[in-house]
Formats: sequence, structure tokens, C-alpha cells
Amino acid sequence: MNDYTLLDSGHGRKLERFGKITLDRPCAQAVWSPANPPLWKQADASFTRKDGLQWKGRERLPEVWHATVNGIKMKLSTTDFGHLGVFPETRDMWDWITTTLTAEASKRSEPLNFLNLFAYSGGATLAGAKGGAHCCHVDASKGMVQWARENAQLNGLSDHPIRWIVDDCNKFLQREIKRGRRYDAILLDPPSFGRGKGGELYKIEQALLDTLNLVKGVLSDRPCFVYLTSHTPGFTPIVLNNLLRQLILGGKIEHGEMLLTGEAHTFPVPSGTWSRWTQK
Repeated sequence: MNDYTLLDSGHGRKLERFGKITLDRPCAQAVWSPANPPLWKQADASFTRKDGLQWKGRERLPEVWHATVNGIKMKLSTTDFGHLGVFPETRDMWDWITTTLTAEASKRSEPLNFLNLFAYSGGATLAGAKGGAHCCHVDASKGMVQWARENAQLNGLSDHPIRWIVDDCNKFLQREIKRGRRYDAILLDPPSFGRGKGGELYKIEQALLDTLNLVKGVLSDRPCFVYLTSHTPGFTPIVLNNLLRQLILGGKIEHGEMLLTGEAHTFPVPSGTWSRWTQK
């Protein structure tokens, strides 16, 4: 089931439907013209960055609503930065995680351990849980970890073995190395700029190499995959590919763009980059 649809894009905007709500939001990559201009009148609200960050029509929206994205039910709510609690360009990755972990679990006698770093509202964590893995969800925002826990409840996964951790990711990884904890599958989506639980500054240009070296330190002896994604301008698929090539020798590395896709008449919208290492 999928309640998400990209309806149209163009003139620096994107028109998306999340369940019963249609939203018009900025999309710098969409430099082309909209395919169906009259369709945009259907928007229930819009977000703009032209005169500061502001919603128009926000009062017409519910404070919270739910939408199922690629089989995962998500709690949605408008934030002051224009986000909703889900990045639908990651939904193909969710499917890949579930499928890959399910297939790998059939070859092992023990459950796989899946680590999701900078984990946001938990869509990928729940994809890992659907694949049967024991999960560890790490984010520096207490509010986002709580949001992710609510999403787990929405999907009937409250009792699934998931560790919910509010922490700076690099500090968490350092402690996990000392504890001897290891993970078979790791996803990380580092921010361009962020702050940890204790106000620690994270700038991707300086911090990502440290993060990846720590990730290498918590990989199990039989790792399944390492998946690296980015929304940072300039961090192209090749950049991520090169980083993973330095991280792990052998195996297979793939890379590409994360895309928003929708109706047949719409252009796919590049919305981030990814690279992943697998044993195969």
C-alpha cells in the first residue's frame, strides 16, 4: 500500500500527495516547467522560503495525520522547516533493506543486527524490523526518536527488538566499539550540519570520515551491507562510492541518485544520493 504520490514538479517546486493531504513545497532541482499547472490548485497548503520559512494554509491542515509509504505507516505533521516526518525519496531504499535482510536471515541461525544512524523518524528502522532484524535506532533528537517510536507502534512493531537511542552518533559508535557490540547491516544518513545530544557540532565535510572509520569498527565478522546516503549538495554518488571503497575492501559497491517518482507524466526528481556496499 502506498499513500504517497508525486503529482507534478517544476519552477522550483514539487506537488505531492500524502494520504488525503496535497502539499506544494520548494524543490530547487525542479528547474523545468510543470507538466500540469492547473493541478497545483489542488494544494491544501504550501511552504515557502522566500520571505523566511513559512507555511501558507497550515491552519487548514490537521495537526497530525497518517500515510502509508511503501507499506510502512508514518505519522506526519508539518514542521517549521517545511518537513513532514518522512522523506519519500528513501522509500525504494526501505524496500531494498527489507528484501535484503529477509533473504540474508534465511541463511543464518541468529537474527541479524541492523544499525540505523541519524535515523530521523524511523522509516528505515521499521523496514529493517520488517526484514526480521534486531534494530538499533540512533538520533540526537529526543523528539525524533519519540516520533520514530510512535511510528513503530503504528506498524505493530512496539514489541519488536529495537533499541531506541538518543545520542550523538560518533560518541555512540565509540562506546559501542568499547562494548564490543557489532552489527551486520548499517545505514547512515549524515546531515550537512547538525548538533548532537550534548550540542556537539557535526559538519559533514569534517566529520564524515571519522563516522565511517567508527562504522568500520562496529561491523561484524560477517557483514551484510553498509548503506550511505546524503542530501548534501556536492556529495554526488561518486563521492559516496569513493568513501565506501576506502572503507571496505572486496564485495560489491553500487551507487546512484535517490529519486522522487510519481504519475506517468511527471519527471523523476533527484533528491539525494546513495552508495551501498554488499558482500555479493
